[in-house]
Amino acid sequence: MSHKILVSDPISDEGIKSLLEHPDFDVDIYTDLTDEALVKIIPQYDGLIVRSQTQVTDQIITAASNLKVIARAGVGVDNINIEAATLKGILVINAPDGNTISATEHSIAMILAMARNIPQAHQSLKSGKWDRKAFRGTELYKKTLGVIGAGRIGLGVAKRAQSFGMQILAFDPYLTEDKAKSLDIQLATVEEIASKSDFVTVHTPLTPKTKGIVGENFFNLAKPNLQIINVARGGIIDEDALIKALDQSQISRAAIDVFEHEPPLDSPLIKHDKIIVTPHLGASTVEAQEKVAVSVSNEIIDILTKGTVEHAVNAPKMDMNEVDQNVKDYLSLATTIGEFGIQLLEGAPSEVTITYGGDVAKIDTSLISRTVVTHILKDDFADEVNIINALALLNQQDVTYHIEKNKNESGFSNYIELSLSNDKDTIKIGGTVLSGFGPRIVRINNFSLDFKPSQYQIVTCHNDQPGIVGKTGNLLGNKGINIGSMTLGRTNEGGQALMILSIDQPASHALVAELNNAIPFNKIISTKLTL
Repeated sequence: MSHKILVSDPISDEGIKSLLEHPDFDVDIYTDLTDEALVKIIPQYDGLIVRSQTQVTDQIITAASNLKVIARAGVGVDNINIEAATLKGILVINAPDGNTISATEHSIAMILAMARNIPQAHQSLKSGKWDRKAFRGTELYKKTLGVIGAGRIGLGVAKRAQSFGMQILAFDPYLTEDKAKSLDIQLATVEEIASKSDFVTVHTPLTPKTKGIVGENFFNLAKPNLQIINVARGGIIDEDALIKALDQSQISRAAIDVFEHEPPLDSPLIKHDKIIVTPHLGASTVEAQEKVAVSVSNEIIDILTKGTVEHAVNAPKMDMNEVDQNVKDYLSLATTIGEFGIQLLEGAPSEVTITYGGDVAKIDTSLISRTVVTHILKDDFADEVNIINALALLNQQDVTYHIEKNKNESGFSNYIELSLSNDKDTIKIGGTVLSGFGPRIVRINNFSLDFKPSQYQIVTCHNDQPGIVGKTGNLLGNKGINIGSMTLGRTNEGGQALMILSIDQPASHALVAELNNAIPFNKIISTKLTL
């Protein structure tokens, strides 16, 4: 069987060599197609390979009646309508590992260029000036580099910076104390990085948690000599706060390769005297471009000949009619315990255990487990994680993963328990599906309860004593927060107690802080669930 592949952006023959030489693949290379021309020919293809030039729109995807996979020879997929592809069941893949070395080296290049004023000095000399004093730089030796995001690229930058004699502070929710120690890196909070670093580099995904993670509060803590770079994603550094910090001399300099809106032709960043800029060049090397092309070419072959997928950035919409009814009943519960558990845990997990009991232990639980893990990771990885890549991504974070089954689990006809632990905290959350009533949370750590999940909750741990419930309800009422339901559990009279309040609107950080100051809670957390 021959599979037809269209390459619509310039890619070297060496990069797609595996496809060109494969007897079961027929490859067409058309790199100057208009949108209208692409819509006209796309129905005949099983696979499409693009870089950043081709815009894979809803119109193109709608016309792609035979398309099974869209491959981005790179990391970013902003030029592909992911939602439209997902709804149509088309896989979208990328090459997340191919640009690691290039992005790492570009980060080091930006640090050096910024520290030694190389672009400014170059331009000055080109204009006929010889002004050595104006471009006096800063040594890296014995300086402190703060790394926010200790994945492949972040740790690659740290390793190279250490060769310059730099000390490394690193923040990453999945970086453990033991791993940091083995790499001669000091684990730190974002606030500690802000206050102690001479240089800072960011290498996180862009998620609601990381958007603006380097912002006004960060710069208020920073040393005035701080120099900062971003070769990761636009938006991790708050651009307005960065301009303000530079103008007010809160920090010294910046080097920016990525922007919230690209191309940033009207951005004040590219005109600022204290900022050096490059046009998103982190992955722009000959070697990186060839690696990403090789990666997606090989994966297309695996997808269309073996059905195996490694680097999907979406999970095609499941046809629930094709999912086994026994499995379908538990997917909503899997979503809930994954989301609820990770929000209750202090920090990121180093170990994940999913235990199945009763009827659910007798069926194939692989999709259920992937759903649980996907929703554990979504808080930190957003759309980068899905049911296809969830387990691989968990493994990349060095998280230990276990599945246990006990068909004779007593108490419930079906039971799923998620255990999340790290060196600071352990959370166990158990749930069941009640016929006619849907998912219920029946255990949190040592507390037995019966809780129907809602979109918003306030969860508290406290000592069992009179007045706690009344004070909490009174304060929420004064703030205009309506309580939909209340669930209580305790270990024994006068012992430890757990309270879950389902509320009709989200509780702000300020409200949670006010509750915690007014009432003697041991712990209070605001949660949000997908229902």
